[in-house]
Amino acid sequence: MAEMTLQNPSLIPFLFDIAFTVDDPISCRACWVLEFTSKAHVDWILPYLDVFLKDVDKVHLDPAVRPMAKICEYLIEAYYGKNPSEVKQVLKSVHLERITEVCFDWMITDQKVAVKAYSMRCLFLLGQSFDWIHPELRLILEQQYHTQTAAFKARTRHIIQKMEKIAAKKQS
Repeated sequence: MAEMTLQNPSLIPFLFDIAFTVDDPISCRACWVLEFTSKAHVDWILPYLDVFLKDVDKVHLDPAVRPMAKICEYLIEAYYGKNPSEVKQVLKSVHLERITEVCFDWMITDQKVAVKAYSMRCLFLLGQSFDWIHPELRLILEQQYHTQTAAFKARTRHIIQKMEKIAAKKQS
């Protein structure tokens, strides 16, 4: 399906329709296809950005939440990346704030480790634009550290080290 979508991007709005039929298990497959399509061409979802961000928090089936979190990560990495990207022109403050809100929700709710890992990466990068994010993220990471998996702990240590480097640069 991802290959079919890559050959025919006009299928993307239909995938979003299916993806946001959140109680239907088939929605998970649409989310997966959207993730793989976004990996190859994140700019293809930009025309549907408002729809995506309006409803992304309604997705609740575990196999659907993970690809949605990954799409958020693709968007944020393109926005903060060094390479030119259409994402940098299209993503506005309101979009960044919405992704921030959704990622914090995923961090504080009962989500799988992958969703939390993608969310913490997004929030770390978003902390470059919003000063309040890093302290809040650090607090959540420290609160959850002792009850989470080894993978979560490893990612947490990595993110906290990066935040400390940024804080040290600001002080000097």
